[in-house]
Amino acid sequence: MTTDRLMALDLLVSVLTAAAWVSAGVAAAARRPRAAGALFAVALVASLARVWSVLALAGAGWWFVQEKITVVLPLLVAAGAAATALAGPRLLRAARRADAASRDAVRAPAVVVPLLGAGYAAAAGIVQTFLIGYPADPGTALLLLAVAAGAVLGTWRAMSTRVPGLRTATAATAAAAVLGATLAFVPSAETTAEGSAPGGTAAMAATGSASHDHSASGGSASVMGGATRPVTDLRGPAVPPPGGAVRRFELTARTATVTLSSGRKVSAWTFNGQVPGPPLTAVQGDLVEVRLRNADITSGVTLHWHGYDVPSGEDGVPGLTQEAVPPGGEFVYRFVAAQVGTYWYHTHEVSDLGVRMGLYGTLVVTPKGTAATGLDLTLPVHTLGGATVTGDRDQPLVRQAAPGTPVRLRLINTDNTPHRFTLEGTPYRLVAVDGTDLNGPGTLGRVGLRLAAGGRYDLAFTMPPGPAVLRIDDRTDSVRLVPASGPPGDGAGAKGASATADAGAVPAAGSRTADWPELDLTRYGAPAPTPYTARSRFDRDFTLVLDRGFALTNGRPMYAHTVNGAAFPDIPTEVVREGDLVRLTVVNRGRETHPWHLHGHRVLVLSRDGRPVTGSPLWLDTFDVRPGEVWEVAFRAANPGLWMNHCHNLSHADLGMMLHLAYEGVTTPFHGAHSG
Repeated sequence: MTTDRLMALDLLVSVLTAAAWVSAGVAAAARRPRAAGALFAVALVASLARVWSVLALAGAGWWFVQEKITVVLPLLVAAGAAATALAGPRLLRAARRADAASRDAVRAPAVVVPLLGAGYAAAAGIVQTFLIGYPADPGTALLLLAVAAGAVLGTWRAMSTRVPGLRTATAATAAAAVLGATLAFVPSAETTAEGSAPGGTAAMAATGSASHDHSASGGSASVMGGATRPVTDLRGPAVPPPGGAVRRFELTARTATVTLSSGRKVSAWTFNGQVPGPPLTAVQGDLVEVRLRNADITSGVTLHWHGYDVPSGEDGVPGLTQEAVPPGGEFVYRFVAAQVGTYWYHTHEVSDLGVRMGLYGTLVVTPKGTAATGLDLTLPVHTLGGATVTGDRDQPLVRQAAPGTPVRLRLINTDNTPHRFTLEGTPYRLVAVDGTDLNGPGTLGRVGLRLAAGGRYDLAFTMPPGPAVLRIDDRTDSVRLVPASGPPGDGAGAKGASATADAGAVPAAGSRTADWPELDLTRYGAPAPTPYTARSRFDRDFTLVLDRGFALTNGRPMYAHTVNGAAFPDIPTEVVREGDLVRLTVVNRGRETHPWHLHGHRVLVLSRDGRPVTGSPLWLDTFDVRPGEVWEVAFRAANPGLWMNHCHNLSHADLGMMLHLAYEGVTTPFHGAHSG
């Protein structure tokens, strides 16, 4: 059974356990001894099943059961044992007799209160897992204990006018609640020193204070010292490398109304009045220079080069590498186009809203000395105004290509959530992921491709004699390629001619691509040597446990998306030295998918759920961590700077699921409290 299913099963058993104990107590209070006895038996079995489900889930890792083993199960076992000892014998006697005296006996506080108390304890465990989250600490444990004890005392007092030691017990419960709340919600001195707000990264880098590794083994503290340099000095060059050209672009961010291919008009935030923004293209070795202006985006804008390892000062993170460009302002970005492949750009200021409204575009870098042949389509997929659009089209893009023409489809997921792509009508190869070529990609057909938010896939095939259809999420035709007359590679498709072929020649929109299995990227392609492996010696080892729970964000408690139990800006910064080999373990113990994205670095996937990669090496900049999954990835710290490390479901990042990666000695003059 997968970890995700074990998590769901454990949740089901926990709800059943709480319901059974509470129902037994309610039946006893209603003077129904036989029903109460039967429900008591169900509660015992459910409690044992809960112990089993937790132990089974423990096999997936300590992260998934930490609060269950340290708090939830002890509380449930203690309350269940008390209910069994105090109420069990009376229930059994009353169930056998079932007379008036027995019915009155089971209504006594000595029976009802222990049964309901066990239910309260079981319910407290559910609250711990889903409202407080990982990790369980003394403060939250005390709070839960106080809430459960308070409910027991309240029930007892409601059923009896005489409760021995009520004042003492009430005072102790209140004291536990106050102490628990203090420990849980008042930041410790360590958290204040290590956190990133306001200016946490800047302050830490400048003063050389300690930052814990937070590795799985506990990690020792790493202290920064020595010479410092500001992130504003880590900029791109002013001239290209020998043989390279300068590619200059101007992007102006402004509000506008865009018209989709269907004729529908949508209010949007645009670059140069269009969504997506103008496509940026370069040849490997060129110097890319982009002048960003802001006409009227009140919140400000920046440009982040998603997946492109630019110098840190060009990364476009407001508050960390630059200030957001205000209305009337401008900022010039420069970087060498060293990486070949498919990438994209987007604003990183209030990015959840900004990207959804349209502040994004594509970046494609082609190899030097390679002539363009065939049909090459760059296809950013986005949800704009409630419609799924490919490029600027909310209707299928129909293109012609002569049979035998080489075709390359560059798929870019610019949404917050994954999309599933299927290509029907031709065999093909998945030749690149996140801009990096795969080794030995095999031929594919009748398979679904799940693409993480922010991720990119390049598909390559030869145009068949019949039509081919690219679909999104098994329901939306994105691209229809139809055969055109002319010799292979004559450029008919590349010129963008609209097809007039009969739509009936295209595979039917209702084809059952939803039944196609999903491609496992970790098994696809051929193995190849890598500069490091899971057996390498790592200089830094970080673990990020992703969850949902109440946490402090900017000094206010809120229901946040958390990392190791904290939310930005209170998540300690990961600190590395230049040259370090870093392993990053990302664990998802929540119920939502988190596409994880580290700025400025590609990561090599070492394993997923403990299983090593057996196909082509996977170099990614965004990887989907689904519920119950554990990813181990590694990277060489070879791009000095201050970097975001966050969930690329940008609404999750906005609710706390982001942190900083800082190189020792790098400082920032900005406030450090990245705003989105």
